[in-house]
Amino acid sequence: QVQVVESGGGLVQAGGSLTLSCTASGLTFDEYGMGWFRQAPGKERETVTCITCNGFGTYYAGSVKGRFNVSRDNAKNTLYLEMNNIEPEDTAMYYCAARSPCYLGNCLPSGFDHWGQGIQVTVSS
Repeated sequence: QVQVVESGGGLVQAGGSLTLSCTASGLTFDEYGMGWFRQAPGKERETVTCITCNGFGTYYAGSVKGRFNVSRDNAKNTLYLEMNNIEPEDTAMYYCAARSPCYLGNCLPSGFDHWGQGIQVTVSS
């Protein structure tokens, strides 16, 4: 049974930094592409970033490019999202997701199979 669990969310001031973590079990982690997605109240779930199985390939949504950094530690079955220069518009529930293809294509929520429960990030201005 695949389990995906996010951690590290919370309240942060605008301009600050926060790092989210995601651990996955029940799968061979280094054979799964991973992604971070977010959903704000009243809005659709949107892509934040995706990363290939080996961590060498990444994709970022334009709204976070240059501010957020995705990485993974395959030895620890863990995915990270380093969020810098956070903006109030980054307030959302953040979700980690996994899929068996390793490529970056179709970096959309519909392209992922296994999801965490989500973790709230709230940015105060």
